[in-house]
Amino acid sequence: MDPSRAGVLRRSLSRRDLIVYGLLFIGPLAPVGVFGVLDARTSGAVALVYLCATIAMAFTAWSYAQMSAAVPHAGSVFAYVTEGVGRRAGFLAGWLAMLDYLLIPSVAYLFCGIALHALIPTVPAWVFTVLAFALTTALNMAGVGVAARAGFVVLVAEIVVLVVFVVSALVVLASHGPARPWMAPFTGTAGGVDAFTIAGAISVAVLSFLGFDAIASFAEESAGDARQVGRAIVFCLATAGLLFVAQTYLAGVLSRTNPADLAAQPAAQGTAFYDLARVAIGPWMATLLAVTKAIGPAFAAMSGQAAAARLLFGMARDGRLPRALAMVDARRGVPRVSLLTAAVLTLVVSVWAARRADGLDVLVSIVDVGALAAFTLLHASVVGYFVVLRKGTARLAHLVVPVLGAAVTIWVLVAASAPAKVVGLAWLAAGLIVLFARRSDA
Repeated sequence: MDPSRAGVLRRSLSRRDLIVYGLLFIGPLAPVGVFGVLDARTSGAVALVYLCATIAMAFTAWSYAQMSAAVPHAGSVFAYVTEGVGRRAGFLAGWLAMLDYLLIPSVAYLFCGIALHALIPTVPAWVFTVLAFALTTALNMAGVGVAARAGFVVLVAEIVVLVVFVVSALVVLASHGPARPWMAPFTGTAGGVDAFTIAGAISVAVLSFLGFDAIASFAEESAGDARQVGRAIVFCLATAGLLFVAQTYLAGVLSRTNPADLAAQPAAQGTAFYDLARVAIGPWMATLLAVTKAIGPAFAAMSGQAAAARLLFGMARDGRLPRALAMVDARRGVPRVSLLTAAVLTLVVSVWAARRADGLDVLVSIVDVGALAAFTLLHASVVGYFVVLRKGTARLAHLVVPVLGAAVTIWVLVAASAPAKVVGLAWLAAGLIVLFARRSDA
């Protein structure tokens, strides 16, 4: 392979571009789809759940900020764990993160297809899925700067829709008052909610945050200093947390549906946010939210696809995957082979799921396992890098924060569904087979 075409990525991303990729992957309106589930489970204390989830994920954001500054490589968690724990552990971290990075775009493409099919029933969901895939893959292939600019437009549109919802909700509240008590989104409609229930709900809410870590995959394409990636990660998490708490609080006080009734009607939980917007604000608001949630996931998938390609690229450059994946397009400055590989894998999974009645449920049930397992190894890498190996200036926080963060991610993993655990263990077993098959490179 021509060395001039392998292992070199173009530094062209500003801090704004990094933030765009992170917020696109998360999605400013992420709670809309799971609001009903959380409302039913917590007796209305959804805003409290998202506040606690933001704090829980802050430990992981801190660890990413520390390692992205110390090891500014495209491999993200793979590179961090390799430096802090070892090459074999690094490979497993990258392998586990790959499950997350490949499935989240698949879920997003599928959600886009389903939502657009609901708006235009004459066109099958899988057709919309393929069209969304083709558009966003073309943007990724055009270059990281082009994709970031297109993503910025979509992100602004999503935030505008969210602002419209917030303003409209405030107008309704000022005119008619709340449908539930003002503090219900934090205390529940019954006046209190137990810690065990909140803990279980956080394991669902955490799914809304997955994707902020993808920013670390673009470390070698950042035009700023090494700390810029970490700052963008922390900013994205804080911004997403604020947006999530605000919109779920307003939805919680606007909803006229008793959480107990919602719990008794599981089929209504998925559309609960749209239903309350339709009743409290107007049908136009529900339609606007539906259209936004139909288009936004495609660009979340674009961000995820790009992050997956950088992960494959970093692992291939280090010799942990076939070297061909480390090739960089000389004209566009993108890891072309890795990008196409990630694109094909996500397309296959997306179309397969789109043609199944239970496809979305199957993917959503396992999407968080890889990410949370990789987060746990990320926390271990901070302790290993700063405390054990003393490669940087160690502080007490380099021990305390990662330990707390690992406790959170392990706890959420334990709370995951049985099918998700089975798939996660099967993926881990496949990674171990690949690792031992390539042990001569270790």
